[in-house]
Amino acid sequence: MADNVPKIRFPGFTEPWEQRKFKDLVFKSGKKNKKNLPYESFSITNESGFVSQNEQFENGGTMKDADKSMYIIVSPNSFAYNPARINVGSIGYQALGKNVIVSSLYEVFKTSHEVDDHFLWYWFKSDHFKRLVESLQEGGVRLYFYFDKLQKGELWLPPIEEQRKIGGYFKSVDNLITLHQRKSVTIKKLKSGLLRKMILTVESTLTDVFLPLFTIDWEQRKLGNLFFQTNETVNPKTSNLSLWSLTVESGLTPKPERYDRSAITKKEDQYKMVHPGEIVFNPMNMTIGAIGMNKNSFPIAVSGYYITMKESSSNNKTIDPCFFSEWMCSPNALKLYKNVATGSLIEKQRVQFSTFSKIRAMFPKYEEQKKIGQVFDALDDLITLHQRKLDDLKKLKQGLLQQMLV
Repeated sequence: MADNVPKIRFPGFTEPWEQRKFKDLVFKSGKKNKKNLPYESFSITNESGFVSQNEQFENGGTMKDADKSMYIIVSPNSFAYNPARINVGSIGYQALGKNVIVSSLYEVFKTSHEVDDHFLWYWFKSDHFKRLVESLQEGGVRLYFYFDKLQKGELWLPPIEEQRKIGGYFKSVDNLITLHQRKSVTIKKLKSGLLRKMILTVESTLTDVFLPLFTIDWEQRKLGNLFFQTNETVNPKTSNLSLWSLTVESGLTPKPERYDRSAITKKEDQYKMVHPGEIVFNPMNMTIGAIGMNKNSFPIAVSGYYITMKESSSNNKTIDPCFFSEWMCSPNALKLYKNVATGSLIEKQRVQFSTFSKIRAMFPKYEEQKKIGQVFDALDDLITLHQRKLDDLKKLKQGLLQQMLV
């Protein structure tokens, strides 16, 4: 394979790519907003490119009555980047269809007719651009990559028709990524809304929201009568059990395969076994939702610092694990944990099983629990599906950026 053509090309394109200098392809643009026009102000992020500023940003963002005369006007189809953070991908393409403004610290430029904007945008998001920046920055930990330095760089360009084909293809991949991101966010919001409505009173229960067939009132139960603490220790150095950890965002998650088992423990009792359907929580982070259930069909091992528990044998068919794994992460449950948490005034969030077991809360009958658990299970399956597709598309995109560009 020649050095001046990519590994993967669209059918019909056979011409070699041409090495061109940036100084012949891009030109500086953007003027100061001297008239202080009320354009919307934006920042550039590594992940999303152009992002609207608002009050959540440092120093309150750009307020409506703030002086914007020193900001730079960025017209549609322009590029902008932060010269202090370009090495981590802080560059954006302005496709908003209107003029906006950015900090005067940013570099703003446009392209000549010889370059397709979308092609160049995806080239900027590839490792090819990262290597270019590294080659042009000399010494120092944090150097500024101003526009004159960008102009010294070079890249390989195909004919304009092939550029448009490549740019259009990656744009369609991005559209799919955005679609799955939106679906995932929508389902997460739906789930979060339902969890907030798990009010622990007889007057207002989750039944009122989406399970109107159940009419039996919820009853108050003591958690210590529903669960008992387990303490089945394992030696992770000799056990074939996979090692899992607990996070607030994702619950129980497997540790990486490269995790060094030989260095994790010196005592056999530092890890615990968790059977399918059993629940785990971190006593130090219980009040912020560090709780999870082993939804696998096989046992796993977790840190011995975690609290592990299972349904009391005297409560057969009265607890649905799926329901309780969701209930235990609900905002109302977190409030109950905070009420019984112990520790210093600064960090009062420790919940041991002895205090957890004293909590009283309202719960439905087993059949209603099961139906509610099935609803949340279905939502989790949809979230997982879209997340997997999202991850696969991002990996595909990164791989193709390496093989479809020179």
